[in-house]
Amino acid sequence: MSQAKVTVVGAGQVGATAAFVMALKGTADVVLVDVAEGIPQGKALDMMHARSIEQFGVSVTGSNDYEATAGSDIVVVTAGLPRKPGMTRDDLLAINGNIIRSVVEQAVAASPEAVLLCVTNPLDVMAYLAWRVSGLPASRVLGMGGVLDSARFAYFIARATGAAISDIDAVVVGAHGDTMVPLPRLSTVAGRPLTEVLPAEQVAEVVKSTVYGGAEVVSLLKSGSAFYAPGTSVAAMVAAMLGDTRQTMPSCVLLDGQYGLSDVYLNVPAVLGRSGVVEVPEWGLTDEELSALQASAAGIVEAVASLGLGG
Repeated sequence: MSQAKVTVVGAGQVGATAAFVMALKGTADVVLVDVAEGIPQGKALDMMHARSIEQFGVSVTGSNDYEATAGSDIVVVTAGLPRKPGMTRDDLLAINGNIIRSVVEQAVAASPEAVLLCVTNPLDVMAYLAWRVSGLPASRVLGMGGVLDSARFAYFIARATGAAISDIDAVVVGAHGDTMVPLPRLSTVAGRPLTEVLPAEQVAEVVKSTVYGGAEVVSLLKSGSAFYAPGTSVAAMVAAMLGDTRQTMPSCVLLDGQYGLSDVYLNVPAVLGRSGVVEVPEWGLTDEELSALQASAAGIVEAVASLGLGG
């Protein structure tokens, strides 16, 4: 069986981290693409220098053009301007929208059978834009947001409870931003709902820490945004798809009636497989949870409308 091939567009911190984690795990041969000459080549070479130490058999190469990406199974799009302190994800809308249009057109031309995984912020809007620009079925265009937000939720739950991270199953849905919806009732610690493990005020504090976890990293770094957890989240989603695991992961996917929502990309639990999004099962939410999810979606719909893409 031929080795799977993954293209990562954008050799910045997130893209390079994703590529290196995929190499370490032997997930696929990786092509790093970036407009900056020498950057993807240099980072790829550096990763390959670690090959004998970590004993991975896959290759990482760098390029400045899309010819090297031809025939990719998955194209990960991380290209774009990162958030800076004081900047919201929506501030990035116009700038990164133009980048996504260009990247997706070139990537799909080189790999028409690929699955597109969008990482560029504002994530939910960019995923929708990537779908519309690509002309691909929605099952082959998704975004990374829910996995990262859920990982942050798990960390803060572990910190608050003292439980082992392996005993925590956390889930966050909604927009990848300040209107995200952590679900304490459906998140568990050693099989027990978080709402039964911590008092309400502590649950509220954990939720707040999760919602602003990304912004806290941005504030502390002073320049740039998170990349270790986002890059690892990308690698996990790619592995699930290439391995056809049918794993359920919170992913930014197109909704078609689920949760009373349609024609919007939003993070919800989705079954991932070799073809991308295999299924989007509708989880049972309380009225309060559903209302929060729909309110989160409303902001995305409004942002998409500003790009002239709605409907």
